[in-house]
Amino acid sequence: MIVLCFLIGFVAQIIDGTLGMAYGVSCNTFLQLFFHMTPLMSSSLVHFSEILTSGVSALSYYKMKNIDKQLFVRLLLPGIAGGVIGALLLSDLGSYMEIPVAVYLVIMGLVLVVKAIRNRPAKPRKMIGGFIYPVAALGGLLDAAGGGGWGPVVNTTMLSRSENVSQTIGSVNTAEFFVTLAESIVFSLTISSVTDHLVELVFLILGGVCAAPIAAWLCKKANKRLLLLLVGILVTGLNLFKLYSKIAPLFSR
Repeated sequence: MIVLCFLIGFVAQIIDGTLGMAYGVSCNTFLQLFFHMTPLMSSSLVHFSEILTSGVSALSYYKMKNIDKQLFVRLLLPGIAGGVIGALLLSDLGSYMEIPVAVYLVIMGLVLVVKAIRNRPAKPRKMIGGFIYPVAALGGLLDAAGGGGWGPVVNTTMLSRSENVSQTIGSVNTAEFFVTLAESIVFSLTISSVTDHLVELVFLILGGVCAAPIAAWLCKKANKRLLLLLVGILVTGLNLFKLYSKIAPLFSR
């Protein structure tokens, strides 16, 4: 199981660092499916692990000069605010969020699939300052409440208005470090049993940290369309199966 945790962290960070999305969605899906964790527990572990993995990733982007400072600053505060609110909501709802979170992850998976199939090149457009703030807040909210969503929501939107794909992904992923840190502080105050999964957390972190520098380099080299399509299909399929396993017994009574 510890090898599986390492592989989950490694693969998820490769995908996230290359595409700018899907670390939380991928990790949350596997932790809930294979380890039978509640959404609160899996989301908290994912965000604790992301403190280090996104930190190493952000440092790698900084060294490669793949950060748009203006975009980073605009994303930061609304992203943190949304993340804190999302973490508080998830802490209150607990196990009642299992089906809604699975539905949300199916939607996120389909978003990735559609984006990969369409594969339309982004048209260079000027960023609208006021437009960025609600997108960042929504991304932070869904990221905490669903265990993933910052990348799909924020990166997808920003890339549609971007002139520089690599700098946009780098900026969004760097802001994610601070958003994740804020969410993790809330989780640490609202959940006491995270130490029961300390081994899983350590190997998630190790996998992600090992992958982060590689992923930052691959950001310019990888076939993004193929990776995006595979992640979308995987996340959608796993969560559809989870929804079926939760809903099917209700109709068999």
